[in-house]
Amino acid sequence: MKSILTYLNNLFAGKGFEQENIQLKGLANVDRILYSLIEGKKIPGAAITVLKEDKVFFQKGYGYADLEAEIKVDPKSTIFRIASISKNIAATALAHMVKDRLIDLDTSFYRYVPYFPKKTHDFTIRQLASHTAGIRGYKGKEYGLNKPYSIKDSLQVFKDDPLLFEPGTEYHYNSYDWVLISLAMQEASGIPFEEYVQEKVLTPLDLQNTFPENVRSSAPSLPVGRVGTFEKDDHELATFYTKNKLGFRKAIPVNNRYKLAGGGYVSTSGDIAKFGQAYLKKEILDDDVISQFITSVKLKGKATFYGLGWQVSQDKAGRSYFGHIGNGVGGYSNLFVYPEKRMVFSILINCTNPGVQEELDMVVDIFHNNSQ
Repeated sequence: MKSILTYLNNLFAGKGFEQENIQLKGLANVDRILYSLIEGKKIPGAAITVLKEDKVFFQKGYGYADLEAEIKVDPKSTIFRIASISKNIAATALAHMVKDRLIDLDTSFYRYVPYFPKKTHDFTIRQLASHTAGIRGYKGKEYGLNKPYSIKDSLQVFKDDPLLFEPGTEYHYNSYDWVLISLAMQEASGIPFEEYVQEKVLTPLDLQNTFPENVRSSAPSLPVGRVGTFEKDDHELATFYTKNKLGFRKAIPVNNRYKLAGGGYVSTSGDIAKFGQAYLKKEILDDDVISQFITSVKLKGKATFYGLGWQVSQDKAGRSYFGHIGNGVGGYSNLFVYPEKRMVFSILINCTNPGVQEELDMVVDIFHNNSQ
């Protein structure tokens, strides 16, 4: 506990005594909650980065990146699967294509991918991005596919299935929508999806620790499988776990190459926070383009609480945010961007669906109440 208090005292050095005391108690509660998840064996490890007014307000690692080797989590260097936060990255690249007029959101998907089997109804890129196109989600063991499909190859998994509903009439969240979008982006740009993302998003925003997993191309990427220590910056790819009644075991091997746009990127909590901060600083694109992506779509006059690749909602305290919760094999993630509070939260965990969102929401709430 002494090291925790030392950390918090250093964090608030120079503040008024009363305010400092309140914030110290609040952030000690953050430590208590997150350490309890480790000690209670609910998660193997986690990294959290909180930004406030473009500055690091809190950044810390908890537990282990690798339980067997006892490698501790470092929020600056431990690389996690970010799951559906990948949709935020893909949506940012798509916004660039919209700005450059390579893709029209309201044009038929078949304009870009004419070889996809025709359905009973046409659907647009916007409908895919907002999960209102009627494409189905995972069936059976598809969630954990371990085949080296390219984006185009993966169409065989779901291309012959009918739409779930007439596009534009209902909402159905799934990752196959973004498989199709990434294929349309490849066809429209003439270059591999991951290279376009690298050129338009990762490099300009200096996201040096964000990579497509299971992809070998001219873009920086991680080798297939666990790679141990990186030569370049001594970054460590976390070991990915699942949890059962007996404890943690290594997650099943998966190959997320085909669904990079929906859930195939890996990153650090620091990089993901930096990515969210770029939206607050309006470093992405013009508001007229970006606003379409981070505004909730409405169906029959009711909000779906989803924009184009972004969750758009309010927390239990009524604070508006955009971001994403991600859940994939061996990884769980939170990215929340609060424009009014000028705060960004990035929390990454190296475990499949650990069932701790309530605790993570409590942590976010504590930071809001102790960030004045």
